[in-house]
Amino acid sequence: MVLLATMASGCNSTAKSAAETEQRPIIVQGPMPIEAEKFAEKLSDMEIEESGNFIFYKGTIDDYPVIVTKTSKGMENTAAATALAIEKYDPIAIINQGTSGGHDPDLHVFDIVLGKKTVNIGSIKTESAEENEGMDPSLWKPMDLMASEGSAGEDPDAEKIRYYEGDKELLAAANAVKDQYDQGKVVEGTIGSADLWNNEVDRINWFHEKYGTSVEEMEGAAAAQISDSYGVPFLGIRILSNNKTNDGQYNPDTAAANQEYVHHVLKEYISNLK
Repeated sequence: MVLLATMASGCNSTAKSAAETEQRPIIVQGPMPIEAEKFAEKLSDMEIEESGNFIFYKGTIDDYPVIVTKTSKGMENTAAATALAIEKYDPIAIINQGTSGGHDPDLHVFDIVLGKKTVNIGSIKTESAEENEGMDPSLWKPMDLMASEGSAGEDPDAEKIRYYEGDKELLAAANAVKDQYDQGKVVEGTIGSADLWNNEVDRINWFHEKYGTSVEEMEGAAAAQISDSYGVPFLGIRILSNNKTNDGQYNPDTAAANQEYVHHVLKEYISNLK
């Protein structure tokens, strides 16, 4: 009887451990209320937690735990919100989603870009120039802050572009449901991020040609970098709210449209987990 009790206790412990592993939450990030609150409304049994500037909407979708995070705008806010969420909730995956500005003239307002790659386009080293020699942004070089423990500005190995690859399973789920989105096309591409708002079309074209960017925003690369450092699967999903390269005018309704699509992605991903 003691042996049977011990075996039963061991089985229960194993079952509990497996269940806990399966129930690690999925984090869905949005920078602003317009990019997070619509998605939070889709959660069942929703509760709100706040920490600093960040809001975590905790609930379930299809009986699976999901936490919608309002990260606030910018790279620093997003990095902090991502690290905090990972430490607090041990997520199984992170999706960073929201609006963006187009870099690719073949993309239009309401088109969606799946981040096959995400890159920091604000980490840059300028050319050396003396006083009164002027500035030439076309000569600026990328700077990989993760390439060296020493000074990235002095290390020639850091003069390269670091891309963060989108998780293959999250990408597969996103591609599996793209036919359910009918307000534009869904494509794989490169998401560029920085604490910058580029309105110069020549500069936008420079990023598109040099980095291969499809869109730009202010958060995704920070979330991708922190997710990568913790080994958490990550995917950026960004909808074009405007595109200066083809006169695409800003439309705030894109935020809600993107959240509807991400909801389909999440349900597909959850069904695969189950």
